[in-house]
Amino acid sequence: MSDFLHRIRYFLTHRFNLQEDKAEEQDIISSIRKNIDFRGANLWALIFAIFIASIGLNVNSTAVIIGAMLVSPIMGPVMGIGLGVGINDLEMVKKGGKNLLVATIISIITSTIYFSITPLHDAQSELLARTSPSIWDVFIALFGGMAGMVAASRKEKNNVIPGVAIATALMPPLCTAGFGLAMGNWYFFLGAIYLYFINSVFIAIATFLMTRYLKMRKKAFDDPGAEKRVTRYVVIIVLVTLLPSIYMAYRIVNKSIFENNARRFVEQEFDFKNTQVVSKSFTYTAKQQKIDLLLIGAVLKKPVTDSLRHLMKKYRLQNVQLNIRQGLNAKQELDLSQIKASILEDVYSTKLTTDTVKVPQRKINLDSSVLTEIKALYPAVQSFGVSKIAVLRPDTTLVDTQKVALVRFAKPLNKPDVVKLQTWLQKRYQSPQLKLISQ
Repeated sequence: MSDFLHRIRYFLTHRFNLQEDKAEEQDIISSIRKNIDFRGANLWALIFAIFIASIGLNVNSTAVIIGAMLVSPIMGPVMGIGLGVGINDLEMVKKGGKNLLVATIISIITSTIYFSITPLHDAQSELLARTSPSIWDVFIALFGGMAGMVAASRKEKNNVIPGVAIATALMPPLCTAGFGLAMGNWYFFLGAIYLYFINSVFIAIATFLMTRYLKMRKKAFDDPGAEKRVTRYVVIIVLVTLLPSIYMAYRIVNKSIFENNARRFVEQEFDFKNTQVVSKSFTYTAKQQKIDLLLIGAVLKKPVTDSLRHLMKKYRLQNVQLNIRQGLNAKQELDLSQIKASILEDVYSTKLTTDTVKVPQRKINLDSSVLTEIKALYPAVQSFGVSKIAVLRPDTTLVDTQKVALVRFAKPLNKPDVVKLQTWLQKRYQSPQLKLISQ
């Protein structure tokens, strides 16, 4: 038994030994120290990286954002703070903190300037992902920081540091904070700054932990109580950073579970022959959870809706409010945007064509003669089609049909031309009720 334990111990120490190819401690400290300062080339590289990351977030390009993180030198002061705490070098900690503050302020100002002048103001998915940090961001920063310190302590440098820069993602939150300031959205700003704070703190903590694991020599404090105070401050910062992220992770997990259960409930239980769910939305807040459904077709009677509410327990939705709009309550929710969405698949073409467009279970003729006439009146026309769709009558739950024309232009028509074209099409097709959707 002792021989077996000895072999296990040898295997672990041999495989996980970080002392074999460790660089000289002075070389490790020197390589990290020289990346702390933000001036000259480092500062310009940071500004350029911020612009690149802001553009990537603006156009929702993951590849561009990754490129910006590879260019950015912002991890230098963060690792400097962690190393300084690990070896009791308070001057390095102060220098790292000062340079990190300068880099943060300049980064936010740069991204705010960009988002103030860009014509694209929509919050894309890459940007939204940086507004709700959670405990998983803590783990990413912690393990990423450990990997970074391991790589920094080797004699031969490898590609771990760039990978750490991508994984821990210090740049995108700063750009998102700038977007929040430029748009006056404090929710975006505070969420992004908190994510940046999480990443910075736990990269520094990871660097500190790996410094102690590598048993790097510590400087002696003149004041015996100074080291205890530093340790106490580190613990306080970790707790202040960690606790809100745990709560956010709890909320994210609960919201995901609720939405999955709600989606299964709607898909499996609202399967009726003459009634269809045309839109659904799920609301999850601290005060209430709600499912809103819009139905079209035959009205579900009260016993049926009561039965559906009773079935919610089966999907762990017993405390969730279910709102069903149908019949006269539903007709007010139907608008041209829904009509448009229902025929886009049927009448969609990016080129002028006289072919018959085939869609599942239907054929739609694009009427080349009408297309030619429209082309003569409006040369910017790109495509044209007519289709019949099902809609509710105003004062009943019965379904009627509506003829709709969809015309796509290179540039949008003004309102008078849209009215004129609709009147012309009504006469051309001898259908006074024909509706025109112009794109």
